[in-house]
Amino acid sequence: MDLILEQFPIVFRSLNVGFLQTLKLFFVTLLGAIPLGLIISFGSMSRFRPLSYLTKIIVWIIRGTPLMIQLLIIFYFPGMVLDVNIWGGSESGRFLAASVAFIFNYACYFSEIYRGGIQGVPKGQEEAGLVLGMTRSQIFFKVTLLQMIKRIVPPMSNEIITLVKDTSLARIIALQEIIWAGQSFLKGSQGIAGVIWPLFFTAVYYLIFNGILTVLLGRLEKKLDYFR
Repeated sequence: MDLILEQFPIVFRSLNVGFLQTLKLFFVTLLGAIPLGLIISFGSMSRFRPLSYLTKIIVWIIRGTPLMIQLLIIFYFPGMVLDVNIWGGSESGRFLAASVAFIFNYACYFSEIYRGGIQGVPKGQEEAGLVLGMTRSQIFFKVTLLQMIKRIVPPMSNEIITLVKDTSLARIIALQEIIWAGQSFLKGSQGIAGVIWPLFFTAVYYLIFNGILTVLLGRLEKKLDYFR
């Protein structure tokens, strides 16, 4: 017990650094994936069939393959196959590669949620808007979008919670997120080796962060109840 108390400050500092990296990847992914997902959903619903088919095929591939494989391909493929190391070997390069993989992966998942939300709004409302002289863009932003938000919040909340845990996959390309930090004490870090409790302790960070997100997203759902 005394040994754990002695090790705790060192472990705690390291886990905090790793968790900050996890938080950064989480927020960067959301900032990129939320708008990109909407753009992709427009492509999959496009009346221009080649664009619609191409978009749906890309979404099918991304959703049908593991995020871990996508991370490995994005990070290693340019250097090993094209002989062009676009990411470099630094931590910032690994973070950029992870961000690209996560943003594109989650944008494809979000696009299907957007598409379901948009298509779930009764078609008659668009027709009524056209009769009243509104443009299609006005109908989308003033009628469809507001109702879509209410419909997509529950499935989006599930994906956002999943994203918190999926950030741990970034360690596959040696990004030093919180799981990587916890595991490093098992292998040997800062004079501590063969210790597994820091790895288990990382679960506390995930539980607290997920708990905060669950409360915030639950409040958002309640505020959108006026659409019922």
